[in-house]
Amino acid sequence: MSADGPMGADPGGLALVLALGYLLGAIPFGLILTRLAGLGDIRAIGSGNIGATNVLRTGRRGLAAATLILDAAKGASAVLLAAFLIPGAANPAWLAGLGAVLGHMFPLWLGFRGGKGVATALGVLLAASWPVGLLCCAVWLAAAWLSRISSLAALAAFAVSPVLAAIFADRIALPFTGLIALLIFWRHRANIARLLAGTEPRIGERR
Repeated sequence: MSADGPMGADPGGLALVLALGYLLGAIPFGLILTRLAGLGDIRAIGSGNIGATNVLRTGRRGLAAATLILDAAKGASAVLLAAFLIPGAANPAWLAGLGAVLGHMFPLWLGFRGGKGVATALGVLLAASWPVGLLCCAVWLAAAWLSRISSLAALAAFAVSPVLAAIFADRIALPFTGLIALLIFWRHRANIARLLAGTEPRIGERR
């Protein structure tokens, strides 16, 4: 594919990587793994979310870890696939990563009711700009260790992601990290309300 458009590729190429990113992101690993493990529909317990934090509420830490890894891997895979299809252009890679986050949050085959996108977005950051991704992971781990609240850790990590992108990544990374951060905050709006009320559960707690 040629890199001849203002975004580093022709419109058809951009549409392709966005669609491929969405399809990768929309694979509901948390739902698939819990069903294979005989735990039923993960959407029927806890927060109803398909992500690793809700899988952890089943008490199966291994499944939660596998969900976390696979959700991050699909975000990273979207970025790497776009870089392979359109080499030498950073913009399509970020666009594919954005598609993966959207796919995880709003999967077509689950009625557009997916996860909150944290692991997938971290995978995107790690693949698209590893210094930004590693620093965001460090912020997440530090905040999770100090607060024992997964949502607060995620919000902290993505609140600083545009700043880190402005310092450590190419200029194109800033709008994409900013948009991903906004999506993460929007999907966590109920968590934010509980954080303000002091009722947000800690990591591993059942609701």
